[in-house]
Amino acid sequence: MSEPSKEDELAGTEQPFVQHLMELRDRLLYSLYGVLIGVGLLMFWPGPDGLIDFIALPIKEHMPPGAKLIAVGVFSPFFVPLKVLMMVAVLLALPWIMYQIWAFVAPGLYSHEKKFALPLILFGSLLAYAGIAFVQFFVLGNMFKFIQHFTPASVAATPDIASYVEAILSLYIAFAAAFQVPIVVMLLVRFGLVEIEKLKAFRGYFVVLAFVIAAVITPPDVISQLALALPMCLLYEIGILGAGWFSRVSRAPDAEEGSGSEVEKSSDGH
Repeated sequence: MSEPSKEDELAGTEQPFVQHLMELRDRLLYSLYGVLIGVGLLMFWPGPDGLIDFIALPIKEHMPPGAKLIAVGVFSPFFVPLKVLMMVAVLLALPWIMYQIWAFVAPGLYSHEKKFALPLILFGSLLAYAGIAFVQFFVLGNMFKFIQHFTPASVAATPDIASYVEAILSLYIAFAAAFQVPIVVMLLVRFGLVEIEKLKAFRGYFVVLAFVIAAVITPPDVISQLALALPMCLLYEIGILGAGWFSRVSRAPDAEEGSGSEVEKSSDGH
């Protein structure tokens, strides 16, 4: 029995535009429910105070004994813990949100594409978590340690909690996005937008690009810029190494058969 063609495989999956919008609405609602459940759980443990203490740990370790973060804004004592609560809830719900994205696009994918779409999404989520953990446990502490060396002795550092949360949130997003470099590289090669040899030739330019990106989206200190640019260069190499493998294993079965028959024909011709 012959294998179904790509056209037969997707037959009957077409949906009206309005139905696509309704499906998108449902997926967005499911994602929101996941975030709200995360908020509810975090309210009980560790609570807003525990979350604030955790994310403020890197800077508090480099503040004078007894010093505390201050809230300058009138509504900061209310809105800052709420923002931190929502931020952590979104991070916890990230795999669920990514699954909803996959469930929305899955009906339009071929079977061989569905096979690797979900692992790719999970890999992207793990890379995002790795980037955020790298910020929390390495970048922030070393960045504040570096800044402290340039703080005059006559200046008392009393950071504002709202400014601190905004700064680390931007770093979380920047590093989570930068750590997706292997995914981007593998997809570019998989869909034939660029060849691996061209990516290898682009290495030197990518190093410059990584440092330019780091200079734009990170604070103006050497530590945070190096901490973003160097991992991006390493992840670029990982993406190049994984691109060839990913292109082979995610290839359609008929494409593999076609390439195999071409090899047989060429060998018969010789």
